[in-house]
Amino acid sequence: MCELLGMSANVPTDICFSFSGLIKRGGETGPHKDGWGITFYEGKGCRTFKDPHPSYMSQIARFVQEYPIKSCAVISHIRQANKGSIALENTHPFTRELWGQSWTFAHNGQLKGYKKLATGHHRPIGQTDSEHAFCWLLHQLSCRYQRRPVHWKSVFDFVTVCAAYLQTKGVFNMLLTNGKYVYAYCSTHLHWITRTAPFGRAKLLDDDVEVDFQYEASATDIVSIIATQPLTFNEKWTKVQSGQAILFHLGHKII
Repeated sequence: MCELLGMSANVPTDICFSFSGLIKRGGETGPHKDGWGITFYEGKGCRTFKDPHPSYMSQIARFVQEYPIKSCAVISHIRQANKGSIALENTHPFTRELWGQSWTFAHNGQLKGYKKLATGHHRPIGQTDSEHAFCWLLHQLSCRYQRRPVHWKSVFDFVTVCAAYLQTKGVFNMLLTNGKYVYAYCSTHLHWITRTAPFGRAKLLDDDVEVDFQYEASATDIVSIIATQPLTFNEKWTKVQSGQAILFHLGHKII
């Protein structure tokens, strides 16, 4: 299985600490050696870094780890391939345009019968079940909403309906963002934590790195992290239940 990492924050924040823990699992402390990727949102734009090689030994991952790109919405993924070759086009996250926005998606799990899902004009580039499911989801959204929606909570309620359907086809843990909202759906394994003042110390499970957030954040900062498995051992993470969706906006959990 792959692993997911997402962040939602109320101010532009770097994800270097959490990302440092994730990339160790990409071939060193975990089996997810078949590529990795991360997407940062900045205003209406987003930048993505991908590499089909193991993240723990990737020079690109090291650059991202050490260069503090600040964002309010981030999605990252480390891959253990099951559908599709080990190649850049099959490396998550995937990004597509919808309603004049860049939507980014990453998936953990395996689906059966996914090739029968109609994708409309949202065609996959690679061969993964994940990208096909993403294109199907965008097709469902574009059919449901002919114009750009106004009530975003209703949009993500509909995404949950679609995610629950995809869960009937296998394991479907996923992250989705349009740069404003960060959405997660759990099929098997997903955890989250929100860090607010008063901030404390956190130590990674997969690397000998510890951070005291009281020196890294201001009193008004709100930062939520979503991950397949907890990344730290001295903080309290909340496990998402199977079939449950969670939605964050500027660090706040609103569903």
